[in-house]
Amino acid sequence: MRAFAYHAPASLAEAVAILRREGPGGRVLAGGTDLLVQIKERGAVPRYVLSLRAVADLSHVSFKAGRGLVIGSRASLTDVITNPIVVERYPILVESAGLVGSHQIQNLGTVGGNLCNAAPSADTAPPLIALGAILHLHSDQGERELPISDFFVGPGRTALGEGELLSEISVPEPHPRSGGAYERYTPRQEMDIAVASVASCVTLAADGSVAGVRIILGAVGPTPLQAHAAEAVLIGKRPTADVIEAAAIAAVSDSRPISDQRGSETYRKHLINVLARRTLTRAVASAQG
Repeated sequence: MRAFAYHAPASLAEAVAILRREGPGGRVLAGGTDLLVQIKERGAVPRYVLSLRAVADLSHVSFKAGRGLVIGSRASLTDVITNPIVVERYPILVESAGLVGSHQIQNLGTVGGNLCNAAPSADTAPPLIALGAILHLHSDQGERELPISDFFVGPGRTALGEGELLSEISVPEPHPRSGGAYERYTPRQEMDIAVASVASCVTLAADGSVAGVRIILGAVGPTPLQAHAAEAVLIGKRPTADVIEAAAIAAVSDSRPISDQRGSETYRKHLINVLARRTLTRAVASAQG
């Protein structure tokens, strides 16, 4: 293995200063469950590694009135899964984070790392997009906010600029009469990546019609895809079984799957139909209370 430099800053300010000083060719280490595999097994050795493990102020999971849920980029998946506020108010995040790897992986792996790895099959990305999350990106020039829907550029590629790192993820407070659900399909029940996945979040009006909806498709395009055609089917209508079925059919047209060793294009389209119907049905039931 080619040698690389290792930096372990103790603060966010020190971390972005190192990124500025060292320049291109580095990788940020949060939990390491993706990066270390890439280095050891794929030969993707960076010029330097910047570890965030000593940056304590990036490890929080908290809730702030008016801002919603705030997840530090170094908070582990287990931190999210076991947080009482997340369990009570953001169960879709518990569902998705709980599907990433094994318990050991969840204890080390981070939500921030799952996002920055930018795999099309990442489990935490579709629910966070469906929830309207905002990412806080830091450099030595300061902070900027970016809707998570604009973060993913392609497989393994994000909108992070040179010298930037992800510091926090903000998730708005859930609307009244809202609900969400996430499901994926994998050949194995555990320790596998999605062949296809769907996250659905629904908000109902006082009369029971759909006032707002986001449907996000995973692993059927180079980045997570928003199912605009499917959403249009639902808006303003009562979410009956027939309407949900029509939306699930429309979701297929929003997908752009490929055929590979894990599944054909046709099979992935079938999965999107099934998963969209299931997640919408569950999200509506949750919103109805």
